[in-house]
Amino acid sequence: MRVLRTAGLVAAAAGLTVAAVYPLLLRHWCLTWGATADEETRPIPGDALLPDPDICSTRAVTIAAPPAAVWPWLVQMGSGRGGAYTYDWIENLLGLDMHSADEILPEFQSLHAGDVLPLGERGPKMRAEIVDPEHTLAFRSEDGNWVWAFGLYPVAGATRLVSRNRIATPDATALHRLADLLVMEPGSLVMERRMLLGIKERAERLARQPAGRSSRASCCQAAQPYRLISAAEA
Repeated sequence: MRVLRTAGLVAAAAGLTVAAVYPLLLRHWCLTWGATADEETRPIPGDALLPDPDICSTRAVTIAAPPAAVWPWLVQMGSGRGGAYTYDWIENLLGLDMHSADEILPEFQSLHAGDVLPLGERGPKMRAEIVDPEHTLAFRSEDGNWVWAFGLYPVAGATRLVSRNRIATPDATALHRLADLLVMEPGSLVMERRMLLGIKERAERLARQPAGRSSRASCCQAAQPYRLISAAEA
């Protein structure tokens, strides 16, 4: 019993330490992984879709490839599409039906503003608000509380891929906000870091392919359980 009590006290102390240290020392790094100071403050088309978020993260990666090699991976993302290039097994524990493609899927390259992508059978639907090929891709959830934008910026023969999430939690309780702070924010870094690196790996591989070579992901040739929802249907 004494051992269990001691273990409980140690766990409680560790939790309190994390709760105190994370906001002071780690939160800024968590929310801005890979981004420069300029990228943190630079406006991205789509910011105005949610002007006063409760949480805002800006994360980035340098990709040794032109924007033309990065864009196809972004535009095919989604459930039943190209996946999210992160830890599929974690996504699928949440019922999101993510299966990350390793090649370009031509049938998912025609995304237009107003199209809606579902995240799993019961997940939120994300409407494409800005589709500016090779420059900007921005989505907004149907409840208006989440905007996810990607900006592509050419730099010295490479591309800076900047991902910005703006999230509002208008009805969140104090406990919910604490969970967002200590669990969801670090968790989002783990998933988004893997996603950005996954896009980097794929885009750089695509850029090295001989011109004219076609590509298609065999892992995604099975029947797609979800389809793109048109703006009229949404």
